[in-house]
Amino acid sequence: MLDALFLKSFENDLKRFFEEDDLSRNSYYTATLPCDEVTATLKIKSPLLLSGLPFFVASFNFLGANLKYSDFESFEGRRFKPGDEIKFKLPFAIALTGERVALNLLQRSTSVSTYTSQFVEAAASKRVHVLDTRKTTPGLRSVEKYAVRLGGATNHRFGQADAWMIKDNHKSFFGSLEAAWAHFKSMQSFYAPIVVEIHSLDEFQKAIELGITTVMLDNFTPDQIKEAVKLKPQGMTIEISGGLKLDTIKNYLIDGVDALSIGSLTHSAPHVDISLKFKR
Repeated sequence: MLDALFLKSFENDLKRFFEEDDLSRNSYYTATLPCDEVTATLKIKSPLLLSGLPFFVASFNFLGANLKYSDFESFEGRRFKPGDEIKFKLPFAIALTGERVALNLLQRSTSVSTYTSQFVEAAASKRVHVLDTRKTTPGLRSVEKYAVRLGGATNHRFGQADAWMIKDNHKSFFGSLEAAWAHFKSMQSFYAPIVVEIHSLDEFQKAIELGITTVMLDNFTPDQIKEAVKLKPQGMTIEISGGLKLDTIKNYLIDGVDALSIGSLTHSAPHVDISLKFKR
């Protein structure tokens, strides 16, 4: 049941991915591919945290395979080293036709999870959430945000309306933080929180005066963050954003900081190496 539900939820995306890969362009080729069963071997060629197997399995099942995700579930979220392998069986026609889409999704998800896990480990000394952003690959947000979760981090917004975020462009358009805050308060959305991007200590003080409880300190230096934390009222959440990197993240693990928002989890994750081989 879970396999069918996941495939259905991802069906429109898979249709688009296979259209992009010319699934219907050469009907003669597709019709004449042998359907003999082959052993498929997923070969791990770099150190990684494997994720994205639900998308991998769904890619082949979209083409008519009958893989069970339960046969793969124990591998999801596990660390692997070069030389490790995962074997399963498929009809040759489906294996060959689905290979590239399935591998692209698996490699993208695994790349994000592996990179995310490094940030999570670097921040483990403090009770601070590592968050993703909306800086995702167009069309792959669901995959990449899934991968962030498998890497041990936390999702921020999936879309703009999940939380109203007052950014520099809003303040510029409305003329001030106060005016932008009034506009979003007028939305009268009972459950949607309002997050305010803050660009200076003076603006942070203004946010406190307005009763704003969720702020994002954008491109603050560690020293500026320490000053802001001293002013932090009870009940306020402070998120840090702006160019956070693996080699500098420890400078931002400051008591009073609740979350680190890191766009590079999804837009700059280094590639991992996985291949798929078939044998009669």
